[in-house]
Amino acid sequence: MSERSFSQWLRERCADEWDAVVNHPFATAIIEGRADMRRYLEQDFQFVDSFTALLGAAVASADTLEARVPYARFLGQVATTEEKTYFHRALAELGGTTTPRLEPATSAFRNLMDEVRRSQDYPSIVAVLCVAEWTYLGWASRAAEPYTASWIHREWIELHEGPAFREWVAFLRGELDRLDEAQREGLEDTFRRAVELERGFFDMAAG
Repeated sequence: MSERSFSQWLRERCADEWDAVVNHPFATAIIEGRADMRRYLEQDFQFVDSFTALLGAAVASADTLEARVPYARFLGQVATTEEKTYFHRALAELGGTTTPRLEPATSAFRNLMDEVRRSQDYPSIVAVLCVAEWTYLGWASRAAEPYTASWIHREWIELHEGPAFREWVAFLRGELDRLDEAQREGLEDTFRRAVELERGFFDMAAG
């Protein structure tokens, strides 16, 4: 592993599942502006509370001020601005609800977020956050400009692509990369589990 970063090594250890997420047919349908977004966004919105709490746990458990600040900044963005605003506008346009019945795939991923948050184990928290954001950058970066004319699809792509989001993902990867050997122990299982749950969520969305 001396010639690759730890984050790269983790991704390669579950390469098949990772590629299945990044190249998922539903992700392709989003890029092409033809995905049925109502059910998908209804379910994805159910992660906002757990994801926000997980970011708060990252702020609390990080070991340096330099690490805490990016989490706090992104926490404000998720909780109060772009992403939450997008959900409400999109679901209103689609005739969706913010309180749907939870699908099993949604519950499973939310349970993982809550599990690592309660653990207050910083490496596990970073691993789950990194998978959630890096896989989304992976599929969104496949989109070529100009993006689809559908604003619901286009803005969802824009939320997960661009310089600011790439910097955020690079930060999360860097936090994984700087873990020492003891902190890395057992983290592959958490990383892989998160990737598998991402694939399961896209499978659900595709119906």
